[in-house]
Amino acid sequence: MAILKIKDLVVAVKDKEILKGLSIEFSTNETVALLGPNGNGKSTLLQTIMGNPNYEVKSGSIYYDDKDVLSLSTDERSKLGLFLGMQYPSEVPGVNNSDFLKAALNAHREKPVSLFEFYKLLNNVYEEMHIPFEMSTRNLNEGFSGGEKKKNEILQMLVLNPDLVLLDEIDSGLDVDAIQVVASTIKKEQAKRGFVIVSHYAKLYELINVDKVYILVNGKVVKVGDKSLIKKVDQEGYEWLKDEGVEFPNDEKMSSVSIGSCATKEALKGK
Repeated sequence: MAILKIKDLVVAVKDKEILKGLSIEFSTNETVALLGPNGNGKSTLLQTIMGNPNYEVKSGSIYYDDKDVLSLSTDERSKLGLFLGMQYPSEVPGVNNSDFLKAALNAHREKPVSLFEFYKLLNNVYEEMHIPFEMSTRNLNEGFSGGEKKKNEILQMLVLNPDLVLLDEIDSGLDVDAIQVVASTIKKEQAKRGFVIVSHYAKLYELINVDKVYILVNGKVVKVGDKSLIKKVDQEGYEWLKDEGVEFPNDEKMSSVSIGSCATKEALKGK
C-alpha cells in the first residue's frame, strides 16, 4: 500500500489562491469521495497532483510512496503510478487512439509490448467499456461525444494499470447506461487500486464503494466522514456546515441541493 501525502498545500491560478494550506492523505487501498461547493479546490487539487502548469504551487508538499511528486514531470508522475481521468479530455487531431495507447503503455514498461499482447489487451478493455473496437482507429477524442470521451478515459486507466486513480467528474455527460458501465468498472477495479473521485452526481457514489469522504471549502478540508456525508450534502446542500463554524468565501449561500463541481474555469478563462 502506497500513500499520497499532501501537506500545507497552497496553490494559485492566475495569482488567485484556490488551495490555502490543504493537508490530506490518500492510499492505494481505499476509495475517497471529494465534495465541496463550486470553485473551492477539488479539481485544483487533482490537477496539481498531476502537474498541470496552469496551477502554481506557492508552498507545501506532495509525497507519494516517499517520493517528492512536485519535483517530477507529469509523465514521471504517471510512471510512478498516478492517473488522472480528466473532466475535459482534449481532442488530439492526427494522433490515432490505439497508437496513443500503445505509446503510453510502452512508456510505463521496460520492454515494449508485443503486437499480439497489445491487441489482446485492447480488445478486452474496449469490450469491457462497451466501446466499439473500431473507435480505436479514430484520432484521440476527435469527434467523440462527451460520454465517449469519459469512457475513453476509463479505458486508458485500464490500459495503464495505475495504483492511484484520480477521477474528475468522470460521470458528467454520461447517460444512464454509460454511468452503469463506468461505475461497474470502477467497482471491479477497487480491489486493485485506490480512487479519488470528484463527481457532480450522488448517483455514481451510490453505485460504488466509498471508504472516506472529504469536504473541501475555501481550499481546505473542513469535514471528514463516511458515505453518509454524501447523502447529507445531496439532500441539504452545504449550508449546515456554517452551523459547525465553517466560513465560506464571500459568504456564499450553500443551501442548494447539489454535490457540486469544483473546476476553476472562471479563473482560467482569461488565459
